[in-house]
Amino acid sequence: MFLMGALLVASLVTAAVGVVVVLILLSHPPLPVPRIYALVALILASSAVAVYCYGWFSVTMGGPFPELCTSRNEVGANLATIKQDYWPLRNACVYSDGSTVEYVSISVTVFVCLLMGAASVLAGTSVYLRKRVRKTSGVIS
Repeated sequence: MFLMGALLVASLVTAAVGVVVVLILLSHPPLPVPRIYALVALILASSAVAVYCYGWFSVTMGGPFPELCTSRNEVGANLATIKQDYWPLRNACVYSDGSTVEYVSISVTVFVCLLMGAASVLAGTSVYLRKRVRKTSGVIS
């Protein structure tokens, strides 16, 4: 729990510092485009980690879904347990007759995947542009 809290704080600080650095770079041209792409990728990746940590804490602390679990299902079986998974973030209401009703946090999962996908694309673009600049300037790496 402590490590996930530390990861949440570190990712929030990283995202905030990244935004400040990008704003500073934008106010002092010339802009090193590959570095700005890399910084934006870092901001998106750390934001994805922060969103995931938020969802993890939400599930760990009882999740957004337990109130959706009724004490009895339609057949009349009692609620036996609530099962929690951490990727994708979900809760499942397990009843005494063996039936299960599952609630998946689609919004957190989709948001994390979109942020990480965009971060990956920007990181790849940054690497490509950096190699292209080296090639055109005659620097062999």
